[in-house]
Amino acid sequence: MKNAKNTPRHRLKPLLLAGAACAALSARSASAQEIALYGGWLTGANTNTYSWAIDYTEGFGRYVAGSITWLNEGHMPNHHRDGQVVQIWGRLPLAQHRFVFSLGVGPYRYFDTEAASQGQGYSNTHGWGGLFSARATWYTSRRWTTSLQLNRVQVSHGPSTTAVLLGVGYQLDAPDEPGPRAWALPRTHDVTNNEVTVMVGKTILNSLESQSSLGEAIEYRRGLTHFVDGTIGYLHEGSGLKARRDGLTAQLWLTRAFFDDQLTLGIGAGAYAAIHHGNDPDDRSTGDGILSGIVSVSGSYRFTQHWAARVTWNRVVTRYSRDTDVLMGGLGYRF
Repeated sequence: MKNAKNTPRHRLKPLLLAGAACAALSARSASAQEIALYGGWLTGANTNTYSWAIDYTEGFGRYVAGSITWLNEGHMPNHHRDGQVVQIWGRLPLAQHRFVFSLGVGPYRYFDTEAASQGQGYSNTHGWGGLFSARATWYTSRRWTTSLQLNRVQVSHGPSTTAVLLGVGYQLDAPDEPGPRAWALPRTHDVTNNEVTVMVGKTILNSLESQSSLGEAIEYRRGLTHFVDGTIGYLHEGSGLKARRDGLTAQLWLTRAFFDDQLTLGIGAGAYAAIHHGNDPDDRSTGDGILSGIVSVSGSYRFTQHWAARVTWNRVVTRYSRDTDVLMGGLGYRF
């Protein structure tokens, strides 16, 4: 094979121009990741309450996007419901991509704290529903966005709801021009190599009274692919709850990195093996199986080459109405 040194100049010039064109196309196809916080008004179960959501959206082309959302439906009578939503969006850019109208649909995995009729005070109910959404988004000349969104939650067991939300968003990778980006930029290395993190925070029992206690955790994280992490850890939910638990956790995570890998965001799911259970004064079984589910959202910020701060929100999902939220922050060491 001839090398560049032996290639005639009239043949080398088109190759260089083609390479420059590919690089420009790659730059224009940069990341489409947007994170947004929504809040607003919800009606359902013959009452009016609030709703809020945290949303991560990523483009799959000019007219299609996907999103992962944590949705909270406020406090309806005898129902405190929230959960995760995955949606696919069709979107129509207008006004030179500054205004985008979108329609979204997807499954809703909800967790509902309900008033119980068996004298136990409450129960944690888990189920599936659907979320149908319409969204109008205005893109500023920088990274910021503002949105108006209409949500319709449809479930077969429990109240269906309608909500109107206002949102403020931020494009995590700066666009070359106003408007959403089409595709995510491919990575050439893993988001995480190795990380050990120690965290402390608050455990909240998903009951009608929301009792809380101090919790602690230690976690080992390793990158498995460019976009997937795995973690194993030890979680202590605290001693101030009706049913004290501690045990081992194992999760897989979808992760993304931004700002030259200083900021990472991830969503994880896995299993939690409770080694110890405390006594429960309402005589409810707290040992209904050792294994529970755990779903988490986490973010970290690296402030030196090896040290990073991490914040994690865990939802422990049980079969015996002892679901908890474990909100934690801590310090991690990467190597």
